[in-house]
Amino acid sequence: MSVSASTATTVGPDGPVAAAGTGPAAKRQRLRFVANGKAATGLVVLAFFVLIAIIGEWIAPYDPSARSSDILQGPSGKHWFGTTHLGQDIFSQILVGTRGVMFVGLLAGVIATVLSVLIGVSSGFLGGAADEGLSALSNVFLVIPALPLIIIVASTIPGAGDLMVALVIGLTSWAWGARVLRAQTLSLRRRDYVEAARATGESTWRIVCVEILPNLTAIIASSFVGTVIFAVMSEITLAFIGISTISEWNWGTILFWAQSQQALAQGAWWWFVPAGLAIAILGTALSLINFGIDEFVSPRLRNSGKTKLKTNDGRTVRMRVGFTPVLGTKPLATPVLRPAETDDLVKDGVR
Repeated sequence: MSVSASTATTVGPDGPVAAAGTGPAAKRQRLRFVANGKAATGLVVLAFFVLIAIIGEWIAPYDPSARSSDILQGPSGKHWFGTTHLGQDIFSQILVGTRGVMFVGLLAGVIATVLSVLIGVSSGFLGGAADEGLSALSNVFLVIPALPLIIIVASTIPGAGDLMVALVIGLTSWAWGARVLRAQTLSLRRRDYVEAARATGESTWRIVCVEILPNLTAIIASSFVGTVIFAVMSEITLAFIGISTISEWNWGTILFWAQSQQALAQGAWWWFVPAGLAIAILGTALSLINFGIDEFVSPRLRNSGKTKLKTNDGRTVRMRVGFTPVLGTKPLATPVLRPAETDDLVKDGVR
């Protein structure tokens, strides 16, 4: 019979003391990732873009494709981000175009993450012929150039939209994550707690889902964030070079029309700066989430930004660039004996 760690209690002289995993320390452990400033900032910004992707079409003040007489007008109260050469409202284009970018990024990230977990963990845990076959499959997809393949597929299939781009990116971007998960699973499969679960007769699926996967959460999350960044940049790149359909608005489409109409030469900076800032802010948010995951996993990275550290004996050490402090304890002072105490020790035979 196995006892769940979440329900185990410590019994003291006066009865049960505290439940393991339910005290303040356990709560702080669960909230440590959200309490990280980088991760919290990235999650807030990402949630904002997801919200804009959902309600962007409803709150857009104009139809992004509607023409007007306000041609190449700068930012104003009527048009917050200015207008294009056809009088189209750029602010509305930014709002409506957020959906395509977020859809491709998140869907491709989910597809690639699911495939990397299934293939990488299965390969590392099963071993033998299954490991050899799945590793060979990962090596094949690892050398496939994703962006050129996306360009070929998008240019070959007429009307290839965001769904096709997301599928191609997701199906070709899982190999690297699978290799990392396989290596980590090989390290975990022989740990004592895994061997104990196997000895008690636990099924393979339960061992993988309960014992292996929780220890791979940070790696899986980091792989997902990296795939989303690559998918977003690929979608914008395809739209900017005119490969994907330009009838559907996204940030790359805005940059495509700004470049084709020589917005920089005409001094229409408002045509491309908002889209560029949106791309930079989204990329920064995803990178901050990735940094937060790294710091959550590695205590060394968690303390790397601190200029002062406390040792076990309460002393404070100031960190300096280029130096690695040795956090040692103060040597104990040699006791000084008075002459009378020395004579007593000599009489007792202690020298």
